[in-house]
Amino acid sequence: MKWTDSQEIAWALYDRDPDLDPKTVRFTDMHQWICEMEDFNDDPEASNEHILEAILLKWLEEYE
Repeated sequence: MKWTDSQEIAWALYDRDPDLDPKTVRFTDMHQWICEMEDFNDDPEASNEHILEAILLKWLEEYE
């Protein structure tokens, strides 16, 4: 997965902990969790607030 795969990353975050409310997660924690994913193979430094926000919104859709 790459940073541009926001839907896939959101699904993986949801599957990681379906009971975790994404609204309570800090971007720094989410960034770390994404980088630790087995299928993630992008540059950790290539993310930014816009990318993380897009992932968070998709994750929130899954959660709700």
